[in-house]
Amino acid sequence: MQILNPSRWYLHPVFIFACSIIALATFLVLTVSLYMEIRSALETVIVRFHIDPELIFPSKTGMTILVLSLLITVVLAGILLAFIYYQKTVNLFRLQHNFIYNFTHELKTPVTSLRLYLETFVRHPLKPEDIKRYSKSMLEDINRLTDNINRILNMARIESQNFDSQVTRKSLVEVVDTFCQKNDSLFRECDIRILNPTGGRFEYPVNLFLFEMLLMNIVSNAIKYNLSDRPQLTIVFKPHLQKVTIDFIDNGIGVDRHETKKIFRKFYQSDRENRERVSGSGLGLYLVSSIAKIHGWRVSVFSEGKGCGAKFTITIPRNAIANVREKNIGSGEKK
Repeated sequence: MQILNPSRWYLHPVFIFACSIIALATFLVLTVSLYMEIRSALETVIVRFHIDPELIFPSKTGMTILVLSLLITVVLAGILLAFIYYQKTVNLFRLQHNFIYNFTHELKTPVTSLRLYLETFVRHPLKPEDIKRYSKSMLEDINRLTDNINRILNMARIESQNFDSQVTRKSLVEVVDTFCQKNDSLFRECDIRILNPTGGRFEYPVNLFLFEMLLMNIVSNAIKYNLSDRPQLTIVFKPHLQKVTIDFIDNGIGVDRHETKKIFRKFYQSDRENRERVSGSGLGLYLVSSIAKIHGWRVSVFSEGKGCGAKFTITIPRNAIANVREKNIGSGEKK
């Protein structure tokens, strides 16, 4: 985008916006000031020569000035809104550009690794233990590719509200427990505890397909963004007067306070210092937030800072009713 070229500062939207605001505001001030001066001079003439004021000051003059002032105010507000929209568009463009770059890197790295392993298989005779070790690494690369592709597909399904599985009333405690047991092999590096102090069932309408996607992203992040010797995740169900909360408390790298809202934006990636060590697409928490909104829930995060872990909280109103369109992706039929 040529307009973003720093060498042409006079074409920068911030500079153009500031000049437009100053020009219009100056025009408004000068117009009103000039009108007041002319009116004062005319009033002196009227008094000296005993002229009827109605002949000099039509009754609509003040209204005309007021209307012009309002129109200029509307123009200023329009410029301001256009500027805000433009800035949001530019920010989204930058986020998408960063996402495409990072995602391309995420696809290229495992593909290059797979190619090297396959070339090694073809060119060199290998011992069984080497074949087993290389095959394990290839499976990890394939899982990495699959995970990235699934994130893109899931984002497309959610944004188009085109996802399978019907809404059913389930105990969220049982769903979480079943999910953790079913994916125990994926989470073997993490100590997961589920706490339900009151022993309630917490039955709510839920789309199992989406809810399991939400859980997968939260648990995966607790493991991925963690520098401790043994990642830990505690899931706590708490009843309140008008709501129920599910807390996901980890011992990971934590979140800066100024990023607690930004991390749920599409393509947003925090923790730049650890990007070389940990890769991400910037879609995981965006999917979590989107799935929560689909169900009429709310997701938030609290952290005392980097290195202090984080607590992700899903807030479910007592009268929550899932607002989910039931669609069958496989057959393409829409209800």
